[in-house]
Amino acid sequence: MAIEGKIVKVSGPLVIAEGMKQADMFDVVRVGKDRLIGEIIEMHGDRASIQVYEETAGLGRGDTVVSTGAPLSVELGPGLLTNIYDGIQRPLEAMKIKAGANITRGIDEPALDREKLWHFEAALGFGDKVEPGDVYGTVQETDVIQHKILVPPKTRGTIVELRSGDYKVTDRIGKIKYEDGTIDDIMLMQKWPVRVARPYSKKLPPNDPLITGQRIVDTLFPIAKGGTACIPGPFGSGKTVLQHQLAKWSDAEIVVYIGCGERGNEMTDVLLEFPELIDPKTGSSMMKRTVLIANTSDMPVAAREASIYTGITIAEYYRDMGYSVAVIADSTSRWAEALREMSGRLEEMPGEEGYPAYLTSRLAQFYERAGKVVCLGKEGRMGALSAVGAVSPQGGDISEPVSQATLRIVKVFWGLDSALAYKRHFPAVNWLNSYSLYQNRLAPWFSEHVSGDWNKKVAHCMQVLQKESELDEIVKLVGVDALSSDDRLTLEVARSVREDYLQQNSFDETDSYTQLDKQSALLDLIFLFEDKAREVVAKGADIEAVSDLPVREKIGRAKSIDYKSYKKEYSAIADEIVKALDALAVNAEI
Repeated sequence: MAIEGKIVKVSGPLVIAEGMKQADMFDVVRVGKDRLIGEIIEMHGDRASIQVYEETAGLGRGDTVVSTGAPLSVELGPGLLTNIYDGIQRPLEAMKIKAGANITRGIDEPALDREKLWHFEAALGFGDKVEPGDVYGTVQETDVIQHKILVPPKTRGTIVELRSGDYKVTDRIGKIKYEDGTIDDIMLMQKWPVRVARPYSKKLPPNDPLITGQRIVDTLFPIAKGGTACIPGPFGSGKTVLQHQLAKWSDAEIVVYIGCGERGNEMTDVLLEFPELIDPKTGSSMMKRTVLIANTSDMPVAAREASIYTGITIAEYYRDMGYSVAVIADSTSRWAEALREMSGRLEEMPGEEGYPAYLTSRLAQFYERAGKVVCLGKEGRMGALSAVGAVSPQGGDISEPVSQATLRIVKVFWGLDSALAYKRHFPAVNWLNSYSLYQNRLAPWFSEHVSGDWNKKVAHCMQVLQKESELDEIVKLVGVDALSSDDRLTLEVARSVREDYLQQNSFDETDSYTQLDKQSALLDLIFLFEDKAREVVAKGADIEAVSDLPVREKIGRAKSIDYKSYKKEYSAIADEIVKALDALAVNAEI
């Protein structure tokens, strides 16, 4: 029997209804004659506080509220990839076809296409016993991703029917007999409540890196597969471009991109660009392994909160298949603003800057769903879910509550700097205040798979950059001529590290992504120049002559050398470095 109540108060996205005693927390409700979608977020006796995910103009006292009796859930099955959803998993393309460009309130379209046929290949058959996480069979969802049809969590039984064939997501593909003797249909689709983390067998330590091809990330501040990171930065510092780079180049097999309350024009760019991006790994469109969740700043504020949970639940579903998944949320600041708005409407005691006191715990609930895990099922598949959230502090001030709460939770901090962005240094990640707490854990992997002295090179990189920062203070006071030749050489090496290594052009075909072995070789060139230059300067060579050597320009251009030929060309540059500096040494001795 439907639970029906009446509205007694409307305050923006908050609706309070009475007569809802039989309803449960987080039940989805339909509000008013337009059947707007809402969710119960608080219960007091028979009064329910409901956050409505659509514009509430026109609602009034006495309007009807009907509970569906089910929590806010997402549909999980073939057809998620390539799709663009809003914050509550309504497919934007299907709604556009139904309602035109201006989507009307109360419209409700199923998340998965009910008419499309999928070819299912059964992996099990009659009499097979199954437990949570086992694979019924597979569907080729896109050219590059095979979709595994999983036994839902908490489901145990024996298969009494399962056949390969072409099916819609709601068709019966077989039957399962539960342990209590009841028989149920098996379908390609399952549902899962978004606020409940999907279970797994075991959580594993994050000990292998998520390789991004972005030199400052992979070298100085790496993130592990299953790790968490945040990208705080002011407007114009390159958050969106860096996130696009991570989505395009990181070695995650599935990308879930959540546009949470971003400006309409930014989200439009994402929606237009992603389908046109060519996946460098497969040569197909990036969308074939991507799910986009679009929730712009002009949409109802409450829907921002749902979008984060919708995205992470879809990501967990693909993780459970054994894939490495990257969730990119842009930005959690807008999500926190939605929490602040609802908290104010509920008249809760505000915390710092008006944010609710539970801001940190809500952020933690999101990020703790990341991780590298052993999935449910007899196979013992391993999956990873990496979460990267952008934070947009006003004026780039990371002392504000959302940035500070995020930093207490995540393990990697890529702090974007407006000063670097104004100098056109991209990615504008400030190497002096960014950090990665995975660095020590990932060190053995880099030593084994990239270079035995990788960690020594990384440490030297940071030493040079920190020393440059100290020397800059002296230069500002007394000028560069007051420095010793050794210190001036340090400044030149630091400039080479910054401009020739850390600076990276996202729009250059070769420089956009750098393989780890090429990153190591490029550092070798810079440090070979440093070692030889220090020898030459010690013998009395002029530091100006060392700085002006033509070979330095070749080091600067080395990052743009094609991967196929870089070994040969880097070797030639190394020989030229040695010859040029040896010639200076001979002249100095004369």
